[in-house]
Amino acid sequence: MKSKLCVVGLGYIGLPTAAVFAENEWQVTGVDVNSLAVEELNKGKVIIEENGLDELVKKVVKEKKFVAKMSPVEADVFIIAVPTPHNPDLTANLKHVESAVRSLLPVLKKENTIIIESTIPPRTTRDVVAPILDEAGFKPGEDVYLAHCPERVLPGRILIELYENNRIVGGINSISTKKAADVYRTFVKGKVLETNAESAEMSKLMENTYRDVNIALANELTRISEGLNIDTLEVISLANEHPRVNVHQPGPGVGGHCLAVDPYFIIEKDPENAKLISNARSINESMPEFVVNQLRKVVDSSSKIAAFGLAYKGNIDDVRESPAIKIVNQLQFEGYKVEAYDPYVKQGQVDFKLSSYEDALKDAEVMLILTDHNEFKNINWSEVNRLMKIPNVLDTKNCVENQSEIIHYFNFGNLYELKRNNLLKQNV
Repeated sequence: MKSKLCVVGLGYIGLPTAAVFAENEWQVTGVDVNSLAVEELNKGKVIIEENGLDELVKKVVKEKKFVAKMSPVEADVFIIAVPTPHNPDLTANLKHVESAVRSLLPVLKKENTIIIESTIPPRTTRDVVAPILDEAGFKPGEDVYLAHCPERVLPGRILIELYENNRIVGGINSISTKKAADVYRTFVKGKVLETNAESAEMSKLMENTYRDVNIALANELTRISEGLNIDTLEVISLANEHPRVNVHQPGPGVGGHCLAVDPYFIIEKDPENAKLISNARSINESMPEFVVNQLRKVVDSSSKIAAFGLAYKGNIDDVRESPAIKIVNQLQFEGYKVEAYDPYVKQGQVDFKLSSYEDALKDAEVMLILTDHNEFKNINWSEVNRLMKIPNVLDTKNCVENQSEIIHYFNFGNLYELKRNNLLKQNV
């Protein structure tokens, strides 16, 4: 008899997770509060963009291994994969996690395993989730098993990395850890590393905080180098020739539900000691304003800007915490005529009107690249030159591979030229 799994939260992580379990002989029920998503999933259709996910969901629905519902059903294992947004004071908002756990209580039975995949502050599994179960009459670690297993996948590669990446599983006691780890061992090809709940929670936060701090270092270097007429990108490339150095790339800011959010979950627990983490967050949060300031220097608010890319990273449709959205909003607030184009993002995902490729470029004075989609790496510059009023490009993702003499091209390596020569005002 197949083991039964119930996944609560069918978003960017929950749905791929549910589908992969279903592909590996689990009988899976996916739960979401979005009735449209549930309806479409039961037709074998997905409403999020992820490589290979539509085909896999269609397959497991057709084979009756996966079904979507609006509320949990009885199962052997429950996985919570709901979002954890931050409050206005940047502390973690755990209402979705708490609500998801409470939704299990009517169907929960002894010997069930509950796994929290949502990203959460340290001690949440023990201090927030466990008491909910205890108050309902279940002794966590004895009657039911409770653990945290953070997701650690890259959008665009989720289905691959769910199989290949190592997983960290931390329970509130050793038997909870073992029970939860064995769930993932049914399909994970990487290592399944066993620890306690607190270490599992903190490890996920530190993975993303490490990257956030490293990006902040690169962004701070960009600011310094601009004033000193130094090529930031060349400096990073040269520094990374050292065998023990890996400086990340600068950019317009940090987005997504991980890097832009997770460090705050550490800060809220000990703000007095989280100085470096706090400073890194401040630097990265300031980068959209830095980009806008580059444009202020050289074009006035009567100018048209073609914003290319709205997702927080390349080749996906995810706009959560995207610095590109902040930049477009700020430019529009200041009166610039901004037309935004993104080949992945759909109209309903943003509050402003999206444009086509041609309409965005037509009569624009600046092409502002904000996302490193593959489509932007090798551009038809003859067409760009034909459509734009002045063919000026500011590539904040440093992603263009086929730079051309028929345009004025700037990235984070030569911002000092932009400042010194005011070239964006010049026609070719």
